[in-house]
Amino acid sequence: MSHSHEPSRASSVRRLGWTLALVIGYMGAEVAGGVIANSLALLADAGHMLSDAASLALALVAIWIARRPRTAEHTYGYHRAEILAALANGAALVAISVFIVVEAWHRFTNPPDVRGGMMMAIAGGGLAVNLAGLWLLHGGRGESLNVRGAWLHVLTDTLGSVQAMIAGGLIWAFGWRWLDPVASVLIALLVVWSSWSLLRDSVNVLLEGAPAGLDTREIEATLFGLDGIAELHDLHVWTITSGFVALSVHVVPSPTAPANLLWHIREVLRERFDIEHSTIQIEDSGPRTAPGSLPVRSS
Repeated sequence: MSHSHEPSRASSVRRLGWTLALVIGYMGAEVAGGVIANSLALLADAGHMLSDAASLALALVAIWIARRPRTAEHTYGYHRAEILAALANGAALVAISVFIVVEAWHRFTNPPDVRGGMMMAIAGGGLAVNLAGLWLLHGGRGESLNVRGAWLHVLTDTLGSVQAMIAGGLIWAFGWRWLDPVASVLIALLVVWSSWSLLRDSVNVLLEGAPAGLDTREIEATLFGLDGIAELHDLHVWTITSGFVALSVHVVPSPTAPANLLWHIREVLRERFDIEHSTIQIEDSGPRTAPGSLPVRSS
């Protein structure tokens, strides 16, 4: 099964590598500009760009670890490394948001002088870099939580650049210095909002919850409706890593079950639910109920 993930991982490595080069290339300029312009919004945006670089590097390292072959101790290999990277990226986004809000609170009481024109120009450059990064990562965000975490970092940084440009223009035109910390807080709120789904989905995978979009009751009803199945129990569906769904179930065949029942079950799981990795135990004894299993279905 691991070989089916290699093409998408190779594509992800290329996307992440190019985006990382773009982010690092502009991050230093934005930090320097934030210091010269005395803009917290720019420094917040640069800090988020630094977290972008870290998240992209972490995503690349996670893919490298996930490519390692399975061992006797890790029979599924190291696929979960990508999920751990996604979880770390989500947690880092929240931590950055808290720091930005705390710093903005101090600036509300005594807004410093901000060079709005320079702030707007530098944020514009950051916006161009972030848009390029979004374009590079867009194709891989639906295939991997790991890439999705990096994409969310770049997306929130893009929105932060837009807000910094707007705030810089208004400060330059009207002298509204209080807009700098306001823009910073808005950036922080956007970061928290975008990271929530990433944290939720990552934790769900680590807790071996059913994958989003798959209803275990529907799977159970579909299997029980097949000819030749008298009972089924201990149905479990979980995600190893993004795009790698696994299923296990115990099946008691009826006396008239066809000889190819096992093959038929696998085909239904593959064609209807897109589950390629399934473990099906055929039993000939009476129904059992294991702790935490779904209720036994019998005729």
